[in-house]
Amino acid sequence: MLQLDRLWEFLQRLSPLTRSCLLSELERLEMNGIEMPGSADIQARLRAEFRQDGTTKHRTANPSRFFFVPVEQLLVDGSSDHANLGRIARASLTPIWEWISRDLLPTMARDYNARMKELIASDKQRELRKVADTFQTKVTKSLEGTLAAPDGADQVRAKLKAYTAAPGVFDDVTKLVQALRAREALAQFNESLPERIVEFDDPQVKKMTALLDAFRKKNPEAVPFALTLVAKRLKEPWQILRLATKPARSKEAADIAATPYAIAVAMVLDQIEDKRIALRAALKNNRVVTAKEILTDIYDTEYALQVRIDHIEDSDWGRRLQAVMQAITTMVETEVRRFPDNVGHVLGSRRLRSHQSLTGRLTYFAWKGRDAIQDGAAFCRRLIG
Repeated sequence: MLQLDRLWEFLQRLSPLTRSCLLSELERLEMNGIEMPGSADIQARLRAEFRQDGTTKHRTANPSRFFFVPVEQLLVDGSSDHANLGRIARASLTPIWEWISRDLLPTMARDYNARMKELIASDKQRELRKVADTFQTKVTKSLEGTLAAPDGADQVRAKLKAYTAAPGVFDDVTKLVQALRAREALAQFNESLPERIVEFDDPQVKKMTALLDAFRKKNPEAVPFALTLVAKRLKEPWQILRLATKPARSKEAADIAATPYAIAVAMVLDQIEDKRIALRAALKNNRVVTAKEILTDIYDTEYALQVRIDHIEDSDWGRRLQAVMQAITTMVETEVRRFPDNVGHVLGSRRLRSHQSLTGRLTYFAWKGRDAIQDGAAFCRRLIG
């Protein structure tokens, strides 16, 4: 305890933003299953401190919170250590902001912070948005210039290492540039979407495809972000893969990969990766009910991929799916073995894989049959045309 107190005394000498960065880093390590002695106590103290001083849940100071508003709906509470197309790890915001403030544009950032604090105190919302928009433009142009330099990427990576050990934060920087550059178009696209898409049927797929086509013509590099906004409206986010499978000539992986929104399949695989991390956290904290819900979602998503893509196991998508599912299986088996055979464990129940039941298999063949009929009709239309 004395050693912990001394460490805490040292941490108190650091700036609040640096301590926030430390907390994000400790949480990242925990998400990836890396145990550090005393980490739980330090995290608890840091969280208590940020709650006490009124810092927001995500621990970003108010000026930075306004800066990141355009990407708020693109954030994901997962690890930045794996690719997450169309999403930016929330944990990346603190090190990115610290790097912007201390290294990229320190003078401009200082002026921005001072001006924003005045406007926040007087609650001048219109001016707040205007000042934030101006600084977003300055940061975007500066980042574009830095990344375009011959050794720019290496310089950014080197600077970021001072604030985080997560290599994925650099990828989030590049995604931040793309999202800020297209922020107005993304805001307009977001407003054009329905509040909620309860049934992602063929008419809805057609409607979303038309909206995406119009968006893609002017903002091709921001398509993953637009897909993320669509997925957030769906009852089941994995249904976004229909934007890739529906227009394909067949259900073979090669034909799906040739469609304009094939990236949706990789984004669904990202969803499984995020759920794997969430499952590990739930198991570590003995939240069995939560773990069961997460695992059921994982199995349902895996099943949807297998149904919608024929011979997926022979594709890069399938190999990635197999790798993450094997990691999940190992995690679940380790948890189940903690209990005697005569007791059992809810995560070991076959009911979690409902698609393996008779009803599930009938549903599988019904989906396949419907797809075959639709493919045949489309083929006939092409012949007639």
